[in-house]
Amino acid sequence: MVKNTSVEKKRKARKIVLLAILVVIVGIVVYNLVSNYMDGLPKINYELYDGQKQAAVYPDASFAVVSDLHFYDTSLGTEGAAFEEVLYSDRKLLLDSEALLDYAIDELLGAGLEFVLVSGDLTKDGELINHERVAGKLQRLVDAGTKVFVVPGNHDVNNPLAVRYAGDGAEPVDNVSASDFARIYENMGYGDAFLRDDASLNYVAEAGQTLWVVGIDSCRSDENVPGVEEVVGGRITQEQEEWLADVLGMAAEQGKAVIVLMHHGFIEHWDGQSKLHPDYLVEDYIHVGEFFASYNVKLGFTGHYHAQDITRSDFGGNALCDIETGSLVTAPCPIRYCNIRAGELTVRTDTIVDRLYPGTDFAENAHKFVKDTVMLEAWKTLKKYKASDADADYIADAVGDAFNAHYSGDEDAGLKPDFDTGELGLWGKIIFSTQKYVIEGLWEDLPPADNNVVIGLGQ
Repeated sequence: MVKNTSVEKKRKARKIVLLAILVVIVGIVVYNLVSNYMDGLPKINYELYDGQKQAAVYPDASFAVVSDLHFYDTSLGTEGAAFEEVLYSDRKLLLDSEALLDYAIDELLGAGLEFVLVSGDLTKDGELINHERVAGKLQRLVDAGTKVFVVPGNHDVNNPLAVRYAGDGAEPVDNVSASDFARIYENMGYGDAFLRDDASLNYVAEAGQTLWVVGIDSCRSDENVPGVEEVVGGRITQEQEEWLADVLGMAAEQGKAVIVLMHHGFIEHWDGQSKLHPDYLVEDYIHVGEFFASYNVKLGFTGHYHAQDITRSDFGGNALCDIETGSLVTAPCPIRYCNIRAGELTVRTDTIVDRLYPGTDFAENAHKFVKDTVMLEAWKTLKKYKASDADADYIADAVGDAFNAHYSGDEDAGLKPDFDTGELGLWGKIIFSTQKYVIEGLWEDLPPADNNVVIGLGQ
């Protein structure tokens, strides 16, 4: 009897443990479902357009797009431990930023363009000297009769990391405020704007008689604080939304075609981007896309992620493209040339990494630099998960290849190197099983094509 009672107690204890485990699992599932539902709700109210629209016909236009210039004046220092850490912790060719920008502007000057779009991150970290030099270089285009429209990126305004490098350390230098930014780039959108948002760096300017460029400040520079890295993520505030609703409503009623220019993406560029790198998409990106599309906006030009990628989404029958342009200082260092003719946008991409220093191995080293810096970042993350050195090396190598492919655009999954999970230890396999979506997602090219493509504008 004693023995039976003991066995019964053990059975009851096991049932209690199993029940407790079940409760925890159900709780986690419910929590995730509720969290995902809450995350999907808009953070602000979006006023979707439901008024009378005139047919917005995109007029013929010839323009180019460059992004993420990350200009760095080398007088701010090129040596020392602090500079080396910055240089090799990211994928930017900072030491060649001036040469790349000069080369790009020379190319643009000879292209017969009506205007040029620059989708943010004009400087390394918002240093005043860098902004003034960028504006001076872009002025060459303006002086030649080509309009230039810029918007700020997360690196550009009120950045606490504006420094010069001395010895092995760094010391602060002057950065710029929002009003400074608008003043410095007065000839690149802000001075030509016929509408300005008093609460932000948003503006509207005419690129043509019936074509508006709506420049949107999607950055959170007002949240930056001294001694802390700038806020990378982006959002549109309720005040900005209301201003934009008025502007886009006016455009819809007057039959004006609209090009949106902003730094952060508003359509996911690979399946999993919002999970791994949510700060590279504007907050509420799905609702922001729906908001734009409801006003008959069909084209938006973004940057931030340093990748050549175009994605298209349909919002209730209104198609909208997010045309992301790769960084001018990240291989392959692209320039997008765009022509609108007869209701179609033709995009052609030119890369200059292989032409900047002819007869050298600069291009090969630049692509290797991208992979190496991505691998280092991935390796550090994998080590936080307690991966072995061998497993971290193997997985990081695959991540580097995937990002290199995504940055170049038109990813070809057939070129993806084989990945043998048999090379991993048990814990490495477990880690990889939770993170493989990154490699798989980056190698899948969401439609349409990224570099050279013709996009119908539905007119």
